[in-house]
Amino acid sequence: MPLTMARIGEPNCIKRITGKDKTRRFLGSLGFVVGENVTVVSEMSGNVILIVKDTRVALDKSMANRIMI
Repeated sequence: MPLTMARIGEPNCIKRITGKDKTRRFLGSLGFVVGENVTVVSEMSGNVILIVKDTRVALDKSMANRIMI
């Protein structure tokens, strides 16, 4: 399921990242890699604030939909 459907405060493991190579490299540079844990801190209109590798990151809905948990 996409990251936008995750429950707030629940840690999830990244299973797959979809999209073009450029998009996957960008997400990888932010710490979104397969096997890494990610936790949703808050959500507003599909846009999310996440904790990945002890860092808070904000993603818009289209980017968050590319991360499968």
